[in-house]
This record gives sequence, structure tokens and C-alpha cells, in this order.
Amino acid sequence: MSDKSKIPEFSPSVEQVETEIKNIKYRKKFRSTLLSTISILVVVAAVAVLVSTLFFPVVQVSGSSMEPTLNEGDILVLLKSDDVKYGELCCVSWQNKSLLKRVIGLSGDVIDIDNDGSVFVNGELIDEPYVEKKELGRCDIDFPYQVPDNKIFILGDQRGTSVDSRSSAIGCIGKDQIVGKVLFKVWSKT
Repeated sequence: MSDKSKIPEFSPSVEQVETEIKNIKYRKKFRSTLLSTISILVVVAAVAVLVSTLFFPVVQVSGSSMEPTLNEGDILVLLKSDDVKYGELCCVSWQNKSLLKRVIGLSGDVIDIDNDGSVFVNGELIDEPYVEKKELGRCDIDFPYQVPDNKIFILGDQRGTSVDSRSSAIGCIGKDQIVGKVLFKVWSKT
């Protein structure tokens, strides 16, 4: 007996070769699809971060100065704009902190707050259904107070504890300090 007879010869069948070729093509296609999907997800994530940074910042409420309107832990989407109107909620940047407050007065308005906490803008009492308890709160500015050019006067809804434009430490906010106005609440703890 020769040595050749001891080694079995193996020759794959045509079906086995075709199956192996299909498997190789499938693996290549799977890798290509996987890489393509990952690339698309990375681009979508980058665009989402860019859009949220440039146009729709997201903030989380910290503190109680806007209760009952906003509560600690609420997550809000802002519209990046300095075009705010009376009564709108806005986020402002102050000493590397973000403050959420309500717009009470715009450039040139005369603000007056009496000892009971009633707020007057240009001599008219404003309706504030969002304030549970009116009070003067922390205030070290003199009233009547005229809002300077390109500034806004902001107040928290929780007037007894909110530190806002009534305090000379914060004062009126410049348009350049406005991060954005509140567009909607995404999530609330309560």
C-alpha cells in the first residue's frame, strides 16, 4: 500500500463551495452594514448635540424659586433667543450659573413693587396667577425702578425666596446673558 492511500482526499462539493462563498459575502455585507449604521448613529448624535447646543439647549431645574410653575428636577427645552416677552420664562446666565426666572419688565419699563408684593409695570398692576404668595422678598433696590436699555427685569415666582432683579447682586439682565426662553417641559419629577 502506498502512502497516498492513507491520506483521504477531500474535495468539497460544488454546493459546499457555493455555501462558503455566500457566507463570506454575507460577513462582508454584515460588516459593511454595521459600519454604515455606526457611522450614521455617530453623525445623528453629533447633529443632535450641535442642534441642542446652538438652538435648543436643555436645562434641569435646580432650586425652588420658580415653584409651583417649575419644580426641582424638571427638565426643560429652551429656544435659544433673546427676544423675550412679558411673562415668559427664560434662562439667564449669571456668574457661570443658569437662573430660570420670569420676564417682568423690558428696556425702558418702570417697575414698582409695593410692600405687599404687588408688581406694577408702567403704573399698571400686573396679573400674576402663577404667584402663590405675594411679598416684597429680598429687595435692596429703590422703587420705582426704570429698566436700563437692552436689559430685562426678572423675578422668580416664589417671591419670598427668589434672588432676582430685586437684588443689586443680580440686577437687570443684559440681552447677552439670556440663554433662551422656555419652550416646553420634557420631564417633571412630580
